[in-house]
Amino acid sequence: MGRIPIALQLYSIREDLAEDFAGNLKAVADMGYEGVEFAGYYDYAAEDLKSMLDDFGLAVAGSHVRVDAIQADGLQETVNFAHALGNKYIVVPGLPGEYTESKEAWQKTADLFTEAAASLKAEGLMLGYHNHKHEFEQTFEGESAWDIFFDRAGDDVFAQLDIGHTLRGGGDAIAALNKYPGRFATVHVKDFDPDDDGALVGEGTADWDTIFDICESTAATEWYIIEHEVYPLPPMECVKRCLDNMKRMGK
Repeated sequence: MGRIPIALQLYSIREDLAEDFAGNLKAVADMGYEGVEFAGYYDYAAEDLKSMLDDFGLAVAGSHVRVDAIQADGLQETVNFAHALGNKYIVVPGLPGEYTESKEAWQKTADLFTEAAASLKAEGLMLGYHNHKHEFEQTFEGESAWDIFFDRAGDDVFAQLDIGHTLRGGGDAIAALNKYPGRFATVHVKDFDPDDDGALVGEGTADWDTIFDICESTAATEWYIIEHEVYPLPPMECVKRCLDNMKRMGK
């Protein structure tokens, strides 16, 4: 497959964007990022966001939304916004407790995602679930919540694996990628170091060579998305360093 482009999850620089959205979006493009993933829209209309992205040469690598945005009352608005923005990837990053409190709750949630994914697929969109650490920490009879969910969910529900959160939760990112081939349309590139919460991409313990090999062969990954949340340096400098490190790794 061809080279996988690199985007930034904008949550990484949320305070900078709140002060100067357009200026910092342009700065992200100037760093060399090819796309962005949204986690909120800063009160902009989809058309205005798309105009800015077009001006700066940035593509949309996804949007994080609440789970109610993929259910009946919110689904059409989600679809309309995605089409206007030029976004293909709808991602739910975590769930309220009632969706995750038992194995049965996780299975019911997986069914909800399967149904929503079918509706979104009919609109040319994809639905994914983004993990934090608890999907690997939470187990039922020795089975992780992550596996319970993705064993149950239909193949049209993609897994947005957050590498750093997976490792932080005691999970095996390489095993996760290998278990569900073809289901990782976008992957969050975040590092992990048990001795340094602020480890930048390429400066922690993640086995990036193997992870990238899987993403570029069997995982069907379309975007690498850098996210950084603990800041040893100003956020804008952190995300630039992460991108520079990825480029040094040949990406």
